[in-house]
Amino acid sequence: MSTDSSPSNSPAAADQGVGLLVEELRQESLRLGFSRLGVAPAGPPPRQDLVRRWLDQGFAGVIRQWFERQEHLRADPATLLPGVRSMIMLAVDYATTANADQGDSADADAARQGRGRVARYAWGDDYHDLLRSRVNMLAAWLEARVPGCRTRGVVDSAPLAEREFAWLAGLGWFGKNTMLIDPHAGSFFFLTALLTDLELPVDAPLQVDHCGSCTACLDACPTDAFVEPRVLDASRCISALTIEDHGPITASLRPGMHDWIFGCDICQEVCPWNRHAPGSSEPTFQPRQGTTTLSLAELLHLDDAAFRRRFKGSPLLRAKRRGLLRSAAIALGNQPHIPSFDALAAALAGGDPVVRGAAAWALGRWRHLNDRVAEQAHAALVARLTFEDDADVRTEIERALA
Repeated sequence: MSTDSSPSNSPAAADQGVGLLVEELRQESLRLGFSRLGVAPAGPPPRQDLVRRWLDQGFAGVIRQWFERQEHLRADPATLLPGVRSMIMLAVDYATTANADQGDSADADAARQGRGRVARYAWGDDYHDLLRSRVNMLAAWLEARVPGCRTRGVVDSAPLAEREFAWLAGLGWFGKNTMLIDPHAGSFFFLTALLTDLELPVDAPLQVDHCGSCTACLDACPTDAFVEPRVLDASRCISALTIEDHGPITASLRPGMHDWIFGCDICQEVCPWNRHAPGSSEPTFQPRQGTTTLSLAELLHLDDAAFRRRFKGSPLLRAKRRGLLRSAAIALGNQPHIPSFDALAAALAGGDPVVRGAAAWALGRWRHLNDRVAEQAHAALVARLTFEDDADVRTEIERALA
């Protein structure tokens, strides 16, 4: 009796073959523009109990309904690809270089007068289209390389616990600001997943907490959104407030928003691990029109059609016109800019009650300025109060006049 002991059929040869496949996959991902790749096992994501506890404690804010609606889907990646066995997790660095209007120079604040800040990830075009195209090309390569295998690319719009699987794949650890941090690349990176029914060798998660005793991110948050390390109260987070919440913002939180109108990078900017974050030359991520801040007065003059034209293909569409203009008005309340008075007064008389309420609050904070500006702000508020028919806006105006 003979036994087939050829190297190609041995377990060692099989392991070597699948290891070669992962290395080829890694090289192809780099060619396509991804920065790093790791593999995690497909199964229930870790920390589901922590997410449930976070929801029960009421820390999800306006995104609670989305999380609860998707919770059972997030618990099982097989809902996205039946038979999935491996999660190929991909990172793309997006830290582009800031321009003069958002640099670290001493006159940076002066240069931003009358302008609102935008989170770094949203300086350029919407990243979803770029990452979806890249992951689909990687999926096509894998399906050609291993005929018969099945794949599905996922960018963050699908119910998948990307950060948990990225941690399992060794792409970083969970920082105290809840961000995934790579010891060599910081936290300014996007995540994408490629699900496959192939069983691939998995990477080891980072078990070490490299944050140590540092609390820079927790201390820097101007709205005290961190209940404790790695627990974020989204109802107080500037990013959640300016992007997801399109209604009135609690008055006590408004001063802490400073001049942020879409997202917030504070907890990442102060993180020591981001001091040497790799830059990105990807055109999609470069600041639109060469600037990283936006004129608040110009925003307040946008009607619906102009808003859609201005931000077509931009992540800022997610805030919707109401949310972005409301945040612009709040920014002018925190950072009065006298040349923007007419725009703020016009917003007080505009058609959206949420924007009118924010404008009323802002003009109320202008009443401590020089006599002429204070008088103009007072007059605008009094004039609007005489015929304002929205109860919430009337309350805002009355408080502004108090």
